[in-house]
Amino acid sequence: MTNPTTTTTTNTYKYLVTGGAGYVGSVVARHLLEAGHEVTVLDDLSTGFRAGVPEGARFIEGRVQDATKWLDPSYRAVLHFAAFSQVGESVAKPEKYWANNVGGTMELLAAMRDADVRTLVFSSTAATYGEPVSTPITEADPTAPTSPYGASKLAVDHMITGEAAAHGLAAVSLRYFNVAGAYGASGERHDPESHLIPLLLDVALGKRASISVYGDNYPTPDGTCVRDYIHVADLAEAHLRALDAAAPGEHLICNLGNGNGFSVREVIETVREVTGHPIPELAAARRPGDPAVLVASAATAHERLGWQPRRAGLAGIVSDAWAFAREKENAR
Repeated sequence: MTNPTTTTTTNTYKYLVTGGAGYVGSVVARHLLEAGHEVTVLDDLSTGFRAGVPEGARFIEGRVQDATKWLDPSYRAVLHFAAFSQVGESVAKPEKYWANNVGGTMELLAAMRDADVRTLVFSSTAATYGEPVSTPITEADPTAPTSPYGASKLAVDHMITGEAAAHGLAAVSLRYFNVAGAYGASGERHDPESHLIPLLLDVALGKRASISVYGDNYPTPDGTCVRDYIHVADLAEAHLRALDAAAPGEHLICNLGNGNGFSVREVIETVREVTGHPIPELAAARRPGDPAVLVASAATAHERLGWQPRRAGLAGIVSDAWAFAREKENAR
């Protein structure tokens, strides 16, 4: 798997990573450790995996709502990933998402105030935008989430803006587009799985018979939806840069993406090429709320964080994900 050198700093700090046993949180925790920092992972393992916590991190099995038990002034910052993130489930159980994603963050912010920990990097999402009004999407575009999941993340962004203005919090929200790939021993382990690339790899592994293509008549070059894919290691590096860019009293919001889109059919063909396996397709109806194109403008992240993705190739993203999927399957 790709294991490039991460961004490093000359100082060593102590960080709390909530949700650090999950996919993105575990990769960010790994990057922090590789940069020489001290990392505490707080995760209740409701969606995360103990095996995802990187070696060298202190692990606390617990809820983000109880962060006050462990936070103290020795921590420089909190990186907050603890959230439920299934769009469909959020529609069926919105109360679960309000209680955890919004209520949990409210408790975390209170714990940070009490412990005098005044820097936060928050895992936000492109789902806050809903149906895009233009492409590529910028942070100035309207936010109109189409699911309780996206609404819960947007509510937290508003909460953080108020916290920064009232209490001097230094905060950065990073709005991800489609995160994929793997880094070291960390890769996607969602249950249930809903992301395209790991679903395709399950087909290549013989765990699924085919992949459903939801709609082939969108106004795109091949008729299928176009999405912006970003390597999880690039994403992690943006979080380290955000820690240094955070300024007291400011809530900075940055999109994270490649600025390039790949269609569903392009992703399927890339998985065929990388794995050497046929990927049978089944035509399916469009899913309500699926925009034709979701592509990010990451100009703000480039300007404010000094960040840009270094692993833009879809084949490289798929190759890393494929290596992780095979390792995980062989370990069963």
